[in-house]
Formats: sequence, structure tokens, C-alpha cells
Amino acid sequence: MKTVSPAMSPTTKDSSGRPSLVRGLSLLDSVLLLVSGIIGSSIFLTAKDIATPLPAPVLFFGVWVLGGLISLCACVAFAELGSMFPDSGGQYIYLREAYGDLVAFLYGWMLFAVANGGTIAALSVASAAYLGNIVPAISQTRIVFSIAGIAFSRAHLAGLVLIVILTWINVVGLRWGALLQNISTWTKFAAMAVFVVLGFAIGKGHWSNFTSSAPGGLTMGLSTSQLISALGVGLIAVFWAYDGWVYITWVAGEVKEPRRNVPLAMVLGVLVVGAIYLAMNMTYVYAMPLSEVAKYETIAHDAAAVLFSPGAAGWLSAMIAISCFSAAATCTLSGARVYLAMAQDGVFFKRMAVIHPKWRTPAFSLIGQGIWAALLTMSGRYDQLYTYVIFGMVLSYTLTVIGLFVLRWKKPDLPRPYRCTGYPWLPGVYVLIGTAWTLNTIITRPAEAFWGATIVAAGVPGYLFWKWKRS
Repeated sequence: MKTVSPAMSPTTKDSSGRPSLVRGLSLLDSVLLLVSGIIGSSIFLTAKDIATPLPAPVLFFGVWVLGGLISLCACVAFAELGSMFPDSGGQYIYLREAYGDLVAFLYGWMLFAVANGGTIAALSVASAAYLGNIVPAISQTRIVFSIAGIAFSRAHLAGLVLIVILTWINVVGLRWGALLQNISTWTKFAAMAVFVVLGFAIGKGHWSNFTSSAPGGLTMGLSTSQLISALGVGLIAVFWAYDGWVYITWVAGEVKEPRRNVPLAMVLGVLVVGAIYLAMNMTYVYAMPLSEVAKYETIAHDAAAVLFSPGAAGWLSAMIAISCFSAAATCTLSGARVYLAMAQDGVFFKRMAVIHPKWRTPAFSLIGQGIWAALLTMSGRYDQLYTYVIFGMVLSYTLTVIGLFVLRWKKPDLPRPYRCTGYPWLPGVYVLIGTAWTLNTIITRPAEAFWGATIVAAGVPGYLFWKWKRS
């Protein structure tokens, strides 16, 4: 006779008698979720944006290490917050507890409207587009129709199909969603490992590329203030590449032993990602000097052509397609949990607060997220929108780390199974760097900063509406 454990029973309910989420994610699931969510398409594209302002190898690699260390400073702060509030919603809950409903809502609004919805759209279309390099029938060059100057290709159509598949798999059960994510993540790891190992073993690269100096030497002839600004510009791309380590906090309500595993997964995940990023970028530089790296938008493709042959492009396209698909799977699984928490607080669509009685997933939140991601895909503006809100995302991380200090003061007696390592210095370092980076972005990229702030502010009427309905 088949037995079902109480934790996985479809009849398990919370104290109010409603169906509850399942704590079914292990530590390994959590680490893979975090790593998969971070490593999408950025590692294959961002080298140019970093090599251009920082064409010295030491600075080029150093900014990747710096980005990882800065992310870890935030992780240890988020880890304490995660141990205090081990529920689905993660950063939304931390902001709510520290600053109140409005700040938390605007963060959730930014995720739904652009950051997560746009990411799912972009990754799904990117996965289909790279797959189209192998299967011409879904090529991005095959235009289905055009509206208002926006061309809708077969890759966009295939991206819509991927969004439907990812949404449905996550609707019908946490275990199915986690299994899909884990398989795609291990496949991505294997492909990247083959690229790195074969690149150094049999690739036609040169070790001398690691010692080639930039014009003007290590500092490139820049003043201290110019060098700091150049590092800030490089960090824009690095922060984008590392963005996603917060995903595990969004699904904390479904992690086994969350007070232990959520903090541990964040630290382990960022360390793994940092090692992978360094290995990939070292392979690029082994293939060509930084002066050449700065010329190519699709650096992975061009590095593979130099190391192996132009015929490697098909294999590389498959690797990038898998990586994008894996990251889209993680975004789909985790993002819906934030909207679930918002709806349960009465500041979002009421239906999204419902947990499916059979599948024990936030089914309606997942479906709403999928519909919006599909609409963004149809709009063709998701990439442009996301460049605006990366500014808001880093600002939200900074505010959350500040919230750690606020909650130490507001709720000193709340249980903290994990206390922030290096408090107050490490979180303090992140606050200083995050604030400086935000100010630098406002100065160097004023248009992106303006539109990012506008997108966030556009959520205020929605907040007032839902607050009115709740009252």
C-alpha cells in the first residue's frame, strides 16, 4: 500500500483550514535554484561591457571578483532576514517588516511589471532564438508579422510556447518544477564545463593574453575618480550578471529547514556562480586579448570560433539555449511566490492569494505571471524595460540591507537562528557601495535611472486602489 508523508499530503492545510504550500525543496534544490536563476544569458554577453571601460586583465577579472564579494556582503544580511522570516515572498516580506506596505508593494510591483516578467520573456525568447540557430524553422530571422515597427518572429512564437510549458509544469506541482529546473541546470553545468576544459586543453588560445597591458598600464592613464567611475560602469554589467541570488528567499516557504538552508544556499550559490563566471571569462581571455573581447557582443560565440572553429557555433548555441531555458524555469518557479505574498496581504489581485488544493502551488499567481510575461513578449520591449529596472533592483537590495539595521532596532527580540556574519561591517560595506553605485548610475546613466524610477512610481495608484478595496 502506498503511503504519503504528512508534509506532502494533498490534504495538508494551514491553521485556517486552507491548503498550504509544501516544504519540498532540499538544500541541493535550493543551491541549484539560486545558481540556475543567476546564470542565464548574461555570462555569454556582458564581457564587452566590462572590457570596454576596464581593458586591463587585472581590472577585468577583479571587477568580477569584486561583484561576487559585494553580493556576498548582501547575502549574509539577507541570510539573517531569511532566518527571521522563513516564508514565501522573501525580500517583499523583509521590506514590509522594515518599512511598511508601500515600499514592499513597490518592490513587488517592479518585479511583476518588469523585472521578473521581463526576465521570463527575455530568457524564453533568447532560448528559442539560440535554438533557432540549430533549427531554422524557429529562427529569429523568420518574421511572422510586424505591428508598429515591432517584428514578431517565429522565435517569439516559440518563446510563448516555452512560457506556457514552464507555467504549466510549475502549476501542477513543486516537485515537477524543481525537477525540470535541476535537470536543465545540471545540463548547463556540463556544457559550460566542456567549453572551459576543452578551451584550455585543445583550444587555439594564448596565455600571453592574460599579461597584455592596457594603454597607460594598470590604471589605463585614468585619474582615481575616473577609475572609480569606470569600475562603477563595469559593475553595472556585473551586478546584472549576478542578479538572481535573491530568488531563494522568494520560495523560502517551500524550503526544508528554511532557517538553516536558505542562508546556506545563498552563500554557497554565490560562491559557485563566482567560480563559474571566473572560469568562463578566463576562457574568453585565453581565446583573445581584451582589446578584441571589447569588440564582440556575443563573446561566447566568437571565443568558441577562435578556440575551436566556426563550426562550434551550433554547439554553443545549444548551450546558451539550455542556459536561458534553465534560468527562465527558475524565474517562473520563484517569482510567483512574491505575488502570492502580496495578494495574501490584500495589495494585489485577490485570486493570486489562492493555493491550489490538489497541486499545492500558487497556481493562479503562476498563471497571472505567465500571461503578463506573454504580453511582454508580444510587446517586444522587455529587454529595454529590464535595463531600466536593474537600477531599481540594486536600490531595493540596498534598502533591504539597511532594513537589517532597522529590524535589529525595531524587533530586537525576534528569534534569529542565523546572525549576520561581520555585522555591522559587512552589511555596512554593501550599503556604502550600493549607495555609491546608485548615485554613479544616476550620473552616468540618467535616462535609465529616470525611467526606472518612473516604472516604480507607476505602481502607486495600484497600491492605493488595493488598499481602498481592502478597507
